[in-house]
Order: sequence, then structure tokens, then C-alpha cells
Amino acid sequence: MAKTHTHFLCQGCGYQTPRWMGRCPDCGQWGSLVEERVAGQRRVSPDPGSSTARQPPTPITSVDITSLHRVSTGLAELDRVLGGGIVPGSFVLIGGAPGIGKSTLLLQASIRIAESEGAVLYISAEESPEQIRSRGTRLGPLSDRLLLLAETSLQVILEQAERLRPRMLVIDSIQTIASEELESAPGTISQVREVAVRLMALAKANAVSTIVIGHITKDGSLAGPKALEHLVDAVVLMEGEEHQCHRILRTTKNRFGQSPEMGVLEMTEQGLHELANPSEIFLAQRPSGASGSVVIPILEGSRPLLVELQALVATSAAPVPRRVFQGVDGNRGALLLAVLEKRLGVRLSECDVYVNVVGGVRVSEPAADLGLAAAVLSSARNLPLDPGLTVFGEIGLAGEVRGVPMAEQRLQEAARLGLSHCLLSSHNLDRAQGAPSSLRVTGLRTLDDLARELEAR
Repeated sequence: MAKTHTHFLCQGCGYQTPRWMGRCPDCGQWGSLVEERVAGQRRVSPDPGSSTARQPPTPITSVDITSLHRVSTGLAELDRVLGGGIVPGSFVLIGGAPGIGKSTLLLQASIRIAESEGAVLYISAEESPEQIRSRGTRLGPLSDRLLLLAETSLQVILEQAERLRPRMLVIDSIQTIASEELESAPGTISQVREVAVRLMALAKANAVSTIVIGHITKDGSLAGPKALEHLVDAVVLMEGEEHQCHRILRTTKNRFGQSPEMGVLEMTEQGLHELANPSEIFLAQRPSGASGSVVIPILEGSRPLLVELQALVATSAAPVPRRVFQGVDGNRGALLLAVLEKRLGVRLSECDVYVNVVGGVRVSEPAADLGLAAAVLSSARNLPLDPGLTVFGEIGLAGEVRGVPMAEQRLQEAARLGLSHCLLSSHNLDRAQGAPSSLRVTGLRTLDDLARELEAR
């Protein structure tokens, strides 16, 4: 009989200790250490003749890379964020808020891969096969090679996967799968880590493409230890607003492709569909002649994307004015407001400031600084901006406008959407030579140049 031992695991970071402590010494959270009992196992050295025996070092020039042939999921935007398709033997984690469409996305991809490539084993630990079949009938013709299994036992899943050797294995979701060798409840850190390690070993040993769904916690991070993100080959987050039909796929890690990368999908009654021109969708309802609205070209991986950034500056009656930033980093936004007040004398400390990126897009790159400053100045001084204007550039604490990478790609996307004028850093003017002739480009050195350009309109 296997011996059991007790240890304590932090539910926030996965720190392990043999004794209980009130505060985790690794992440600093109070009351996060939970007792767990683990059955000990005797390690057995691999048989030298077995496939698991250690292999001698191999020259890099003799390594066969034909196994990296990618398999299309049937969804161009999902293939895009995965780097061109899913690699056999890869281990992918897809996370998102409840109800965002993770199960629909993977069921849709499973149907198409089963039809074109081979058997797909779909493990549902939260829904019955009847529920999955009901959803699948809305997504298109079904295939007999899509196999459903409602199971929560890791050992049963591994046994079936070893027997069937499918082209792809889908786990929905990893927090509901449990190993019988551990006494802890499903979803605990030890269970999530154990399940992930065993599934990854299965994927690598049998070249089975494995995709697992992970839940998102209240703070927006993936549930389970950070070790789970380190184990997988790719992490794809699915985002979207409750009242919007758009869904955004964003990679935060990808060993087989570029990261970060972004894909845009639309949720319909027939499932998820690609948006061939997301920039046009995000700008479709932009108001004409309104102050505080500006178009900014951002980069998500290799894709240039045009989005609308809006700002509203209103006189505040409260002792402490409000600062609300949606879609942009709040700390970065507060920094830019301070620079605008210091360098241009705009009395923002007496006003409420609201900033929003339309469409639920989240902008994290500094290239959006100049666009945010233009929107705030436009609203504060009630200066409507030219509908054909786009703005991008980084702003320093001294009020200087700094250059940003890949300016030419941003200009080409702006011209493709029919915009006529672009304000950017003077340091990017040499990169603007390849811009289409229909787009007029103006270089700025400081925020004073930006203010003069806006007032001249």
C-alpha cells in the first residue's frame, strides 16, 4: 500500500511547505495555504530497451522537424494566434471568462479537424454528451470521428487516449479533472498540476495535439498555479464584452509562433466566424464631428489594427476628480494626464476624465500615448477632430513625442481604411516614405506641436 504524506500548498502561487503558515512566504497572501495529502509513489528507472529510456545527445542538424507540420483548425483566426495551425504533440491552454465561448470554439475546431484529419477525443467533465450534441448541431455537419467522453478521472482519460491515439485531445475543463492518486479535491493546485503534467507527457509521447480549457479567476488570471502556464506550449486567452458579439483571441505565450498575436471572431447562432476586416468593424459606428474621438493604429503581434479611442473631460464637483480608464492601463493614463497638465497647462486636476477603447479592445503598447493625449485635448478644449485623422506615438515625461516600431505597417492600414492624415513622431518620418500617397503624414516633436495641429483644425 502506498504511503501518504501531508504538505501545504498555496492556492495563489503553488508554493509548497511541509508545515502550515499564516502567510505564504512566496506571494505574501494570508490564509492561502491549504493542507493536502498525497500518495507517495516509488520511482522506477526506465528499462533501457523501452521508448522512455534516456536518449543520447543528437546533433541539431540531424533533428527531424517534419513533425512540426501544422494542422488547420478550420478557423483562420484561431490558426493565426496558434502560429499557423496546431502542431502535433503540442499542449495548448485556452482560458476565458465563463460563457465567453471557449467550449463552442473548441467544439467547432474539433468538428472540422475530425472531418479533415482524423479522430478527435473530446473530454467533457462539465456537460453531458447530449448537451454537446445539441450545441454541435448548430455548428455544422457532424462527423463520426468526433468521439465524446463525459469523464472526470484522469486515469480513465489517459487509458482511452492511449487506446484510441486521436489526432487531437480536448479537455473541458482541466479544473474538473482529478487524479485518483491524490486525495485532494478537483481544482486544487496539486490536482491541476498533476493532471497537466500527465496530459503533457501523453501529448509528447504520442504526438497527440492536446488543448485544455482553463477557468479565469476574479482578478482576470488563469486559475491554478503559474506552473501550469509554464508547462504548456501556448496560452490563448479569449476575451469579449457581455453585450458585444465580438470575441478576441490573444496569445500570451507561444513556443511555435509569434507572441503576442491576436485574432478576432464574431459569435453568431451558427457558432464563431472570422472577421476578415476587424478594423472596419471597430470603426463602423464612430460618431462624426464629436470631440474626444480619435483613431489609433495599434499592433497585435504582426497585425495592424485600427480602433477608436474616446475621451470625455468634464468639470468635477467632487473633492477628488474621477479617473476611469477602460481598455488602457490606468497607471499609464494617469501619467499622461499629469504630463498634459504640466507641459500644456491643461487643468485636468479639476476635471473628471473618462477614457474608453471602443469594442472591448485592450491596448497596452505605448504607441497609443499620442492618441490618448489627442482625445483628451480634443474633449477638454471641445475641438472636434478630422474624421480622417489617425494618431500614434509614445510620449515621454518631458512632453517629447517618441518614435514607435513598425510605423510603415500602421500607415498602410490607415490608408487602406481610407484615412487621409496621420500625426506621428518626427523620428518615424523616415519610415513613412513608403506610405501611400493618399495619406498625408505630419511629424511632431513635442506636445506643443500636437496642440497646434489640433487647434489649426
